[in-house]
Amino acid sequence: MADHPDDVGARRLAGKCLCGAVRYEVADEFVYAANCHCSNCRRTTGAAYKPFAGIEREKFRLTDGENGLLIFGDTSGHDAHCGRCGSLLYSLVREAAYVHVAMGTLVDSPSIRPTAHIFVGSKAEWFTITDDLPQYSEHVSG
Repeated sequence: MADHPDDVGARRLAGKCLCGAVRYEVADEFVYAANCHCSNCRRTTGAAYKPFAGIEREKFRLTDGENGLLIFGDTSGHDAHCGRCGSLLYSLVREAAYVHVAMGTLVDSPSIRPTAHIFVGSKAEWFTITDDLPQYSEHVSG
């Protein structure tokens, strides 16, 4: 994941885990953002849902702590956590073409905001969605 981004002119955002051992930078050029309510996202974050922003892999770069990552999955798709504090930093998805940045790990505020709730069909029963964003039972429908 330490590829050098080719988007030199883009605004860069910083991100890090809770303990600061793993840090990254990402272009503020996210393609999409959503709140995922699937059981895997709930378990990996310990929260009702995971707000994430998706971007092409080459626009994301680890800047510190790459050797300290704890990876769940394989080279085509995985969740990457800090091996020291356990923070979920990002998920590699879509056959390793995209990174889903856990928005709570961003230090800087991105220009994008989540536009939908996905996997609402399996959301936590104890959580009530109170905003007006569209809700999808699974992925956003085309």
